Amino acid sequence: MSNNDATEAVPATKEATHTTADVEYGQDTDAPALPRGWKYRQYSLFGKLLPWYASPQVQLVLVAFVCFMCPGMFNALGGLGGGGKTDATLADNMNTAVYSAFAVFGFFGGTFVNKLGVKACLAFGGIGYGLYAISLLVSVHKHVPGFNIFAGAFLGVCAGLLWTAQGTIMISYPQENQKGKYFARFWGIFNMGAVIGSLIPLGENIHVKENRTVSDGTYIGFIVLMFFGACLALTLCNAGDVVRSDGSRVILMKNPTWQSELLGLWETLKFQPLVLLLFPMFFASNWFYTYQFNAVNGAYFTTRTKSLNGLLYWLAQIIAAIIWGYLLDLEHIRRTTRARAALAVLFILTWAIWGGGYAFEKGYTRESAADPNFKPKDWTDSGYVGPMFLYIFYGLYDAAWQASVYWFMGALSNSGRRSANYVGFYKGIQSVGAAVINNLDARKLSFESEFISCWVLVAASVVIAAPVILFKIQDHVSTEEDLEGTDETLADVLPPGHIEKSAE
Repeated sequence: MSNNDATEAVPATKEATHTTADVEYGQDTDAPALPRGWKYRQYSLFGKLLPWYASPQVQLVLVAFVCFMCPGMFNALGGLGGGGKTDATLADNMNTAVYSAFAVFGFFGGTFVNKLGVKACLAFGGIGYGLYAISLLVSVHKHVPGFNIFAGAFLGVCAGLLWTAQGTIMISYPQENQKGKYFARFWGIFNMGAVIGSLIPLGENIHVKENRTVSDGTYIGFIVLMFFGACLALTLCNAGDVVRSDGSRVILMKNPTWQSELLGLWETLKFQPLVLLLFPMFFASNWFYTYQFNAVNGAYFTTRTKSLNGLLYWLAQIIAAIIWGYLLDLEHIRRTTRARAALAVLFILTWAIWGGGYAFEKGYTRESAADPNFKPKDWTDSGYVGPMFLYIFYGLYDAAWQASVYWFMGALSNSGRRSANYVGFYKGIQSVGAAVINNLDARKLSFESEFISCWVLVAASVVIAAPVILFKIQDHVSTEEDLEGTDETLADVLPPGHIEKSAE
């Protein structure tokens, strides 16, 4: 399709952008009909036609870089164990506040996203990450527990909105046969933030062969990148402006109210009550981070080796996300078959990887690691390779778990409104689990008990989720089914001549 020459602004509301009068057709019959305005102009680069700004592809890349800067850096900081400090108690208490607030604002996050829009939620959400890192830096020099807990709780509010908006974009913007690929692309870019974030403390502490708190420069680097990510979110479009490659649009409420969106939470559960069986998977999905980051990486290794392990962990996530995401979208295999295969492989990985983790866990305790005579493992020590590969496989497992959960939710609906609520449930319940395990870790629960709780939770939740995967995931969800519970029609979301519209 050639560049649009018109400069007429696109109307601000979704209802207006759906009117036929505002649509301009290109000469390329395979190209979608696009509204007028700069968001829908296409440009060529080296002879290849680039997607328009308000396309799912561009919006996904933008939100991935927002998460690269904000939660990606937060993950790198958390991956050091204790937020970069030798004693994880403060970070545990802050994270308890984070995930307690996150649980509430995540669970109701779909209401906020559907009412306020993804751009506002992502921009506001990014602010909390920078404040969290600032509070950790201040705590190195002064005892400020009140500020630390406030920063944690504020981040919980922000993260609930940011992650619900991100998940809505990732599972409702792409077409049905692209959801695994979109996860792979997002997860790869997002975790590059954690990879680069891990390089900061690795470079700062390359010669530190004991276990000690990271330098001020490490925290300052994180703070700058986090606030930049919050600003980047302001460049996003809202969901009502997005047009897919087939000309279809994201299903939303044209005129959302707080009442309609709060009621939408109940309507989502009423529409698909068996989604409750995914809640244990949601609960487990952040539970194992505390054990992996604090009990394994934070307690067992030297400062520089923790940084290297974090780098390898997040690289493993990127590799696994690409493999897992693209396998989930193999079009020559029915989606119902792919869903069942994903659950079966996840069950096998649970026993294989966590079984290896059990053998490692028996080698030390919380008490022995806290002993002044304990010598943390360095990458130059013999016997480092085995724990290193275990930590890499923990990263692989996490990416497979998160990819599966997002893909399962995306397979249940293509509606932006319903997807926002599914993701809100996911992030809220996930955060309840994270708040509980961070609190238990702060109370010095034994490493063995933490490990057993992780293994039991992930194994049991895969089994509990089986009925949803076996009986509720279909090969295709029709647009008419997704429109249930909204004030939109097929004419609002599908272009003239679309195959589903023609079948009326």
